[in-house]
Amino acid sequence: MKAYVKSFVLSLFAAVAASAVAQTNHQSELAPQPYYGKVAQEVVKRLEKKHVLRRRFDDEMSQRAWTNLVANYDYSRMVFLKSDIDRFASMEKGIDDAIARGDVSFVYDMHKVFIKRIADRVNYVTNLLLTAEFDFSVDEDYTWKRKDAEWPATVEEQDELWRKRIKNEMLSIVLNRQLDKEEADREEAEKAKKGTKEKDKKDEKKDDEDDFKEPELTPKDNLLKRYRQYVQVLTEPDEETVFQRYMSAVCQAYDPHSDYMTPTRKEDFDMDMSLSLCGVGAVLSMDDGALKIVEVMKGGPMDRDKRIKRGDKIVGVGQGDGPIEDVMYKPMRKSIKKIRGPKGSKVVLEVIPRSDPSGATRKRVAIIRDEIKLEEQAATGRVEKVVMNGVTNRFGYVKLPGFYRTFDKQPDDPSFRSCSFDVAKHVAHFNAINSDGMILDLRGNGGGALPEAVFLAQLFLWPSYRGNPLPVVLIRDPRGLQALPVFGDQPCFAYRKPLIVLTDRASASASEIVAGVLKDTGRALVIGDHSTHGKGTVQEVISRIGPEKYGSVKVTTSRFYRINGSSTQVKGVEADINLPSFLEELDIGENKLPNALPWTRVGGAPHPQVWNLNGYVGALKAISAERLKSNPKYAAHMKLVKLFRENSESKTVSLERNKRLAQMREEREMRKAEDAAEFGDEEFAGDEFASNKDKDKKKDDVVLTEALNILADLVKLTGGNDTPDTPDISTSAFWSIFGGQQ
Repeated sequence: MKAYVKSFVLSLFAAVAASAVAQTNHQSELAPQPYYGKVAQEVVKRLEKKHVLRRRFDDEMSQRAWTNLVANYDYSRMVFLKSDIDRFASMEKGIDDAIARGDVSFVYDMHKVFIKRIADRVNYVTNLLLTAEFDFSVDEDYTWKRKDAEWPATVEEQDELWRKRIKNEMLSIVLNRQLDKEEADREEAEKAKKGTKEKDKKDEKKDDEDDFKEPELTPKDNLLKRYRQYVQVLTEPDEETVFQRYMSAVCQAYDPHSDYMTPTRKEDFDMDMSLSLCGVGAVLSMDDGALKIVEVMKGGPMDRDKRIKRGDKIVGVGQGDGPIEDVMYKPMRKSIKKIRGPKGSKVVLEVIPRSDPSGATRKRVAIIRDEIKLEEQAATGRVEKVVMNGVTNRFGYVKLPGFYRTFDKQPDDPSFRSCSFDVAKHVAHFNAINSDGMILDLRGNGGGALPEAVFLAQLFLWPSYRGNPLPVVLIRDPRGLQALPVFGDQPCFAYRKPLIVLTDRASASASEIVAGVLKDTGRALVIGDHSTHGKGTVQEVISRIGPEKYGSVKVTTSRFYRINGSSTQVKGVEADINLPSFLEELDIGENKLPNALPWTRVGGAPHPQVWNLNGYVGALKAISAERLKSNPKYAAHMKLVKLFRENSESKTVSLERNKRLAQMREEREMRKAEDAAEFGDEEFAGDEFASNKDKDKKKDDVVLTEALNILADLVKLTGGNDTPDTPDISTSAFWSIFGGQQ
């Protein structure tokens, strides 16, 4: 057995080394396409003309682009040597001049050095794993946060950094397995005590999809495989991807949200906005050069076909009746593009079944592509019951992960998607059951389609004020300051019961527009992290900068402001009541991004107070604080938030086993305490309104639970009234204005 393990490890080592050498040789041949210089000039031209800063791409902007590019390649400063950085420094203020000449060779020179260093590092790691025995009794630390550290001056200094890195990863694997076993043993002991060792009926119904498990490797073999994947991922880029990286660094010299998109990346961007793509319905990852099926999407073509399972590996792709093209060790994004295609077309996949780890068995499966709905980003809704002091309230709850819209289709098209339409369906249901209030959950929502923010706000606001359309957000661009108002002249106040908006540090852009206007009009209370992300800029995608192969540019063309005149840029939208998440203490937010535009202010727009819900904040804070004093789940949550803050502020982690084990055990216990409870009185609105994901996932969300309690307090304080002096609830008006179907 030992001989077999040693042979396996040696074969892994050989594969890693061979892969590193082969990829290095391939990557050293990468060179820019002849037209890339012209593309770079066109990109810079659009930035200088369209960007809100209206400034030339000069030496200062070149320096920013240089910094962006180096950070993109080596953020933790562990791959390049200081001598490499010194060599690159000659271009620090020269990128502007090079692009003016149509010369984009610099990034390819940097890329070649990067690939060589990666090959050196992987060879070091594999040799280390083969020869070293790690002593976890030594009291030493690993510095994991190195974005401001010096680059290693010598290979010996670099080796020491990587020795600690690998030791840290090894210790993490070993201790996680130990803690997993401890938990499994405890669960078995509890089952034995209760006499419930037999599988329950639910477990017996699991199919082979659920039973499939990857074979567990030893910690060393696990790391060897991980670094083989590391080589494949980092050396995957082709000349187009390298150029993309360079132009993104140039665009982001202006601000973090301007970007360059190759045609392939533009296609991905459009799919994200419309929530659909045409393919086979599988989530893929790279594994030993093949595309491994990580998940088969329910209801998709692959799921309906049933011949390909989770864990199988795709090694070849054919179009229709054409030949099969080998995709082993090919760039993952290009292989995935081959699998995608027009709806109704045939794709043939050559697959290695998961049951044959040797890879000797192969089969070919023809699948007809179909449209795949990316439902995980779609709005979901349900009804929550809250019982407090003998009073039962029913509240609507909507989770909106992103602001999506199919811009190339009209609302009467069956395939049209709009987040405001989807939310309106839930609102109509909440009205039908006469719900007492509603929570709009925008946590983690990074924004999306700007018009959808206006449409969504319209569900909760008056259509006009003093004879003028009600402003939702103010936009400042080179033409001046203008308001984006609620659309239409018909009353469409679709929901007028008490409303709470949940936000966190990841709520950005369109989320901040909605939270800001509902807060400024007194229509809703904002609850969550102390403030949102702070993205107060608007981007325009310029699709035509030349022939189609030139790609597109996303440029920040304007800034938006709340109707009170304050920009959300950097400052975000502050919560009325702070219920912190783990993100509260992490190093995230617009103010943490390089080259972020500063906060500014303009004169606000006249606007009504739709309600005075913000007038109840003081009382609600006091009631909530008193309730949370005796809430053990919230205490555990806050303890974990504090631990996140401490970990985020720390730059090092212990490599001594007992210290690290104590830390990891504490984290696990706190997570377990937080996830232990389930909602006691939870009612879902029905299959069409509550997703299976929501139904299956009843783990307690302490922030949401307290937000529901605060909403119950708010209903009590307002006497259960609707918004005062408003038109009748009219969800139908919303549909008539936008031409949708009820």
